[in-house]
Amino acid sequence: MDEKSSIDLNNNPREIVGTRVIDAPREIVWQAWTDPKHLAQWWGPIGFTTTTSSFDMRPGGVWRFVMHGPDGRDYQNRVTFIDIVKPERIVYRHGGGDDVEPVLFETTVVFEDFGGKTRLVWTGKFPTADQRTAVIKNYGADKGLLQTMARLAEFAETKS
Repeated sequence: MDEKSSIDLNNNPREIVGTRVIDAPREIVWQAWTDPKHLAQWWGPIGFTTTTSSFDMRPGGVWRFVMHGPDGRDYQNRVTFIDIVKPERIVYRHGGGDDVEPVLFETTVVFEDFGGKTRLVWTGKFPTADQRTAVIKNYGADKGLLQTMARLAEFAETKS
């Protein structure tokens, strides 16, 4: 694993916590995360592409997107933004509804200024430990988070 990344599955059985130091200023990483044109360039694990159909980044706003898997499967997703503090934090709820993947969790992404770099802490909290376990088993969410953070870092580092 890249020395800039880590995943924590041990601190809380309901959480997946990814941490990554990105060699780009916080403002660049924030822009990569908050502009749907940029999101399409890096969102998702290796081999996935993402198509956004709507993006309303404000508390209560919704981001609708499809993750296209390398195996040809499409994964419908809905994110509802809960809290946004530019350029420090994004909190959102993933899932909800019959027309999206049956995966429910709340995520907090923290963007820390790290001496000209950005320390990203990405915490997904699940309703139960069993639901977290199922998402890791069925979707590879732990590895997917590491790969997604690596793709974000690669994208942001080329923009700085």
